[in-house]
Amino acid sequence: MIAGDTSSLIEYLGGGKGPDIDAIDRALALGELCIPPVVITELLGGGDAPARLERVITSINVLDPTEGYWQRAGRIRAVLRARGHRAPLADTLICQSCLDYDVALITRDSDFLVFAKNCGLKLL
Repeated sequence: MIAGDTSSLIEYLGGGKGPDIDAIDRALALGELCIPPVVITELLGGGDAPARLERVITSINVLDPTEGYWQRAGRIRAVLRARGHRAPLADTLICQSCLDYDVALITRDSDFLVFAKNCGLKLL
């Protein structure tokens, strides 16, 4: 399994190109793509979600929160902020979902580098 982030999924759906798009393509073909719940919210929150987006989302496994998820996410956020890093809530929740399921994150958003360096998030 491998998780897709909002930034890469938007590019994928828009016909973008890049290594992250290739990774999403491969993961979808193998049935290995999953998404954190926050990504669903971000994708659909734009208000102009095409029908294709709805179909893609319903065909992907969701990394549902596990017991203690919110507490672990809060601790990650506190640690990063104490170290002087930005820790946006949505990114923190995406990171925690990936950590809980031990999956890498496909993203083109460089904000996740701080999570990789400080929290063990695997990036692709």
